Amino acid sequence: MPEALPVATIRTQVTVPLTFPNGYATTARVFTFKGLVDGREHLAFGLGDWAGALDRLAAGGEPPLVRPHSECLTGDVFGSERCDCGPQLHEAVQRIAETGGFLLYLRQEGRGIGLYAKLDAYALQDAGLDTYQANVALGRGEDERDYTVAAQMLATLGVPRVRLLSSNPDKAEQLTRLGVDVAERVPTSVFLSPANAGYLAAKAAKAAETEAAEALPTRTSDRPASR
Repeated sequence: MPEALPVATIRTQVTVPLTFPNGYATTARVFTFKGLVDGREHLAFGLGDWAGALDRLAAGGEPPLVRPHSECLTGDVFGSERCDCGPQLHEAVQRIAETGGFLLYLRQEGRGIGLYAKLDAYALQDAGLDTYQANVALGRGEDERDYTVAAQMLATLGVPRVRLLSSNPDKAEQLTRLGVDVAERVPTSVFLSPANAGYLAAKAAKAAETEAAEALPTRTSDRPASR
């Protein structure tokens, strides 16, 4: 049975023009919420013909394309090449705007451990640990992100069924458990650079490990973490 979610409501919605460093520009309808379980200031960006996408879904058509994107100050804002977050964000906005859907911008920096801890983890990565080992060495989980607020936001927006723009099987597993019907998982592109090659290799290995674990019969309540 899906987990029961507390009800959230929309508190504000406003139109915002967006322009990215590569010159791509579009317009978003930005939603804020009341009643999200963690009390943080998460945002939903309605992109392209998002209203039409909701109408098509209500009529039994294809569900909207949705990406839950976790905040990354260094990558999203400053263009850090230690990760692929910035390019993934730009790609997601453009792909969603083409079909109509939502980008959920979630305030859970550093896989949920926070900005300062993420930078501490970077220092440990410079000493030879991978991105998951570094989090554990700090006494944190490999991935502490929780998508309950994403499921709340989707329910509030009237999106019970989605095409999920993500290469992370953990996002699909969590959203499904929270009552979101993931009709399809659409993989993101690979944005490889010399600076993030090790990071991407660790992500790919973790995703494969998670996929393999989810294919086995469940014998424990522990949920494997992944990026």
